[in-house]
Amino acid sequence: MNLQSPDINRMKQDLAALVAINTENPPGREREAAELISVWLKEAGFDLTLSEYEPGRTNVIARLENGVGPCFAFNTHIDVVPAGSGWSQDPFTLTERDGKLFGRGSCDAKGPLVAMIEAMRMLAADSDSWSGTLMGIFVADEEVASEGAKFYVREAPAKIDYAVIGEPTSNTTYSAHKGSLRPLVRVHGVTAHSGTPELGENAIFRAAQLLGLVEQQHEHSVRCRCHPLVGSASLTVTRISGGHADNVLPDSCDLLLDRRMVPGEDEEQVKQELRDLLALAHEKFGVRSEIITFKPTTGGATETAVDEAIVQAGLEACRAQGLEEPGPFGFQGGCDLVHFRSLGTKGIVIGPGSLSVAHKPDEFVPLDEFIAAGDIYRTVALKMMTRG
Repeated sequence: MNLQSPDINRMKQDLAALVAINTENPPGREREAAELISVWLKEAGFDLTLSEYEPGRTNVIARLENGVGPCFAFNTHIDVVPAGSGWSQDPFTLTERDGKLFGRGSCDAKGPLVAMIEAMRMLAADSDSWSGTLMGIFVADEEVASEGAKFYVREAPAKIDYAVIGEPTSNTTYSAHKGSLRPLVRVHGVTAHSGTPELGENAIFRAAQLLGLVEQQHEHSVRCRCHPLVGSASLTVTRISGGHADNVLPDSCDLLLDRRMVPGEDEEQVKQELRDLLALAHEKFGVRSEIITFKPTTGGATETAVDEAIVQAGLEACRAQGLEEPGPFGFQGGCDLVHFRSLGTKGIVIGPGSLSVAHKPDEFVPLDEFIAAGDIYRTVALKMMTRG
């Protein structure tokens, strides 16, 4: 099999073009980038659909049917986190120095996206080597609540057998990730003049009593739930808000809890455990509280078994690029793999760049990893769809 190599100059030009389009989330505004991606893939021979779940919040769905065989999809996200301050150059101008490509989204996840597009081009040009259906599903909103992936899965227009999710993994194979729940808890009190606090009930004091139980729950129960790839589950508080005047006892205090789940935990059971914790606070201290809502997150935890063919294909492809420890590993955070898994899809996560620089000023992707990712993605697809 005489395979072509990734076009390095084209990949750098494509990444520069995508980085230049501001898709900070919030608010997202993925439409312009989605239209550019669709042009590239249409030129490569794919059928294209642009799908919006809200105005401007746009998914790209590319499809190339090439005979009988499995459906294989590449997926990553178009949105990026806000650039923020502290950059040594314009975050929306791709800058190359010291073998690195700098820019917001260069590794999370426009770098993986461009490498996937290059792999799709190479596969389309070498259609005699594989059989099946090749898809690219590039979605909006992964950074906030994965609404793009959730919308795609709800529509579920076609069965997908295998998927590779593009996230920065330093080109190693990840087969599991954590999930998250974020309950917004309101602790109730009774308002009173701050000069006569005995006439009221301070919701912030009550919240402190609840937080003590939250800490104990984490230390003695939640953190003991471990997974070999993603580590321990966790429960903590990330936001607190209470009071409305300097001289008034607060009659409410809101707490945002963050519960990270590991594969194997049941989301409904975890929700019940959180409700039980509030009931315990009432029983022990008289704390009156309720879960107002569960804020949207990227979703639950998931894993693909290590002995699945897609995981082994990922490991082999990464190893072929000279990686001595190709995985499998597990994400501490979440990603869109869980939503594809809900369709019965077997999937893995691979991508150039490191999470250690994602979401930070001067985010970058190493040029060698960026180019190698195109080969890795193409190789995994070929292993899953090779003729005969």
